[in-house]
Amino acid sequence: MAEAKGLSKPVKLKNELADFLGAAELPRTEITKKLWDYIKANGLQTKSENGKPENAGKFIVADAKLLPIFKNTKSKSKSGKLTDLTQLKEGQTINMMQMAAIVGANIE
Repeated sequence: MAEAKGLSKPVKLKNELADFLGAAELPRTEITKKLWDYIKANGLQTKSENGKPENAGKFIVADAKLLPIFKNTKSKSKSGKLTDLTQLKEGQTINMMQMAAIVGANIE
């Protein structure tokens, strides 16, 4: 059997994400899928920035369980855009396009 590579290769999770997902290592694809499963199951999407959860839209509402994971995120993309969620508060939103930065900030 071939060794997993790229996005399919298991990565070590930081404590907050490991506790949330119940695993110490997972592939990035599985991390993202499990986060989205939780977001959808709990109706944590909204169509407007800092809007009320309505289970649709491009913004994700930070609840008490997601907040510790989101707050680990402070990174700069290859294009130079800074994603800093360290001051995020419960009930505030993030853009769904920040999910890759969140996953990247929560793996070792």
